[in-house]
Amino acid sequence: MINAFVLQNGRLNQVYIDTRADLANIEPIWVDLTDTNDAERAWIKSIYQVTLPGEDEVKDIEASARYYEAENGDLHLRTDFLIDEEEGPSRSVTVAFILTKSMLFSLHTDDLPVFRLVRMRARSRPGSIADYKDVLLDLYATDAEYSADALEGIYQNLEDVSRRVLQKEFTDQDAAAALNAMAQEEDLNGRIRRNMMDTRRAVSFLMRGRLLNADQFEESRQILRDIESLDGHTSFLFDKINFLMDATVGFININQNKIIKIFSVASVAFLPPTLIASIYGMNFRGWFPELEWSLGYPFALALMVASAVTPFWYFSRRGWLK
Repeated sequence: MINAFVLQNGRLNQVYIDTRADLANIEPIWVDLTDTNDAERAWIKSIYQVTLPGEDEVKDIEASARYYEAENGDLHLRTDFLIDEEEGPSRSVTVAFILTKSMLFSLHTDDLPVFRLVRMRARSRPGSIADYKDVLLDLYATDAEYSADALEGIYQNLEDVSRRVLQKEFTDQDAAAALNAMAQEEDLNGRIRRNMMDTRRAVSFLMRGRLLNADQFEESRQILRDIESLDGHTSFLFDKINFLMDATVGFININQNKIIKIFSVASVAFLPPTLIASIYGMNFRGWFPELEWSLGYPFALALMVASAVTPFWYFSRRGWLK
């Protein structure tokens, strides 16, 4: 799918592309390609003389392949953008950017929320975008805002986990649910930190390349400051997740110790009856002990019960059974 955007009266307007003629009759500043087919790739190559990278090339994470200038002068960038879905785990999608001939080409496999937000804002804020480099910087700035919103969601989810961990009755099932929730939030937090590092590198590359004017250079510096402010939040969330993880594991150990305590008390309480039964069975004469003393069995059973009840009474008085 091809989404082309032209600049009209300071607004970024979208032009729907169905045929090659639709694309050839406009002068876009941004061409956004989502899960393109071979025919659409051929249109781009024939009209703009731009060769789009393949899917394997887009996902190439070699340091030398993420930011480079091609032989024809085109600037190529690879940047990861976050998808934080309400259902299912979060994930990152690598986007390939090509800056050429006063146009920005973006290539990705999924429709990204950051791109939708930029398109919506550009229509409602005239004058915010002047050229294709403004579009790219706006994407990076919106990506930082989107990551900040995701971090706020992590804060809220961890508050719910904290209330469950610190409740009066904390069962093993509650611990399993809390650990699962913390694992998901830790994965999202780490993904945000990695994406922000990748965005910082991309913005720094643009600044070092001297491609930006004074206003764009200042906007890039602001993006870097926003990203740096997010680093403190991700570090705090890592510490909070580790604390909750340690607390949860501690409660699991307490619950397990309660079970071991029950077995320990039972083994100590039933040791005297076992000893009495052993002594009684070895100290009667003849083949049938009950014939030697008719009260032998009742006396032994009564003594075994008393010897078992006494430890439990003592443990209860000491508060060891609570």
